Amino acid sequence: MGSDPARRPAVTPGITGVAGVRVGHWTDEEARTGCTVVVLPAGTVASGEVRGAAPGTREWALLDPGRTVQHVNAVVLTGRSAFGLAACEGVMQWCEERGIGFPTPAGPVPIVVGMVLYDLGLGDPTVRPGLREGYAACQAAAAGADAIGSGLVGAGTGATIGKWKGPDGVRPGGLGSALARHGDLVVAALLAVNAVGEPRPAGAPLSEPRVPVLPISPVGPSPAESSGGLQATTIGIVVTNAALDKVGCLRVAESGHDGLARALDPVHTGADGDALVAAATGEMVPASLETVRALAAWVVERAVADAVD
Repeated sequence: MGSDPARRPAVTPGITGVAGVRVGHWTDEEARTGCTVVVLPAGTVASGEVRGAAPGTREWALLDPGRTVQHVNAVVLTGRSAFGLAACEGVMQWCEERGIGFPTPAGPVPIVVGMVLYDLGLGDPTVRPGLREGYAACQAAAAGADAIGSGLVGAGTGATIGKWKGPDGVRPGGLGSALARHGDLVVAALLAVNAVGEPRPAGAPLSEPRVPVLPISPVGPSPAESSGGLQATTIGIVVTNAALDKVGCLRVAESGHDGLARALDPVHTGADGDALVAAATGEMVPASLETVRALAAWVVERAVADAVD
């Protein structure tokens, strides 16, 4: 598999179109990995859903609507599988220095949710996002740019798609973003697309089923039968300026996965850890949940296209 020079990072508007949301990256192009941090405004409510069978996450349990914590301060998308969750420590430090977090008698505790994708089969697997890299991505987010990268940048640097065909069918994935407006309502998505599957044909059903040619599982039965270490996972966040509670955010995350299924096939496989967070900043008056859900599915579908186009 070669790297396509045309798949260089591009500058695109995206979830920073939701007021108060900032995005920053740390990227190592040589090692083929990176991380992306989404810093959320104070009071942002969030939930999430996993539909892939092989997820890697941090602080996911607190996203459940029945848990005490309502607000999330930052979301981290990172490469290098579970090793990359160390980047969340840098985000914790950055937030703590600024007094950001869940209030406790001993001081605020930053609420940082993390999701990983598997890119250890590319580049130098010993180079991994850690504390310094997570902190650097926060600093980049704080710089205040209103546009974010797409393509091979941040968490999308080592992303690939098309693994259902076997190693010869693999091509670059990447980071993608999309935004939709409906009156004053804004819904946007940011995804790192590292899927077993690949985009579905626009406007038409598949002409035949996409059946993986090799066993698709986190650990192949033998090196000869495995997919060459090219495991998967598409991760991301949907953000809206609507005022939603955690139950509403969970419904939005579910609709985001519907958008993922519109965009990719196969999806949610045994080697995918597909996970989406949905966050509501509450900037505007309450909006129809069904309107938000419809837009969420659409922006996720478009973000996939932005990541791989």
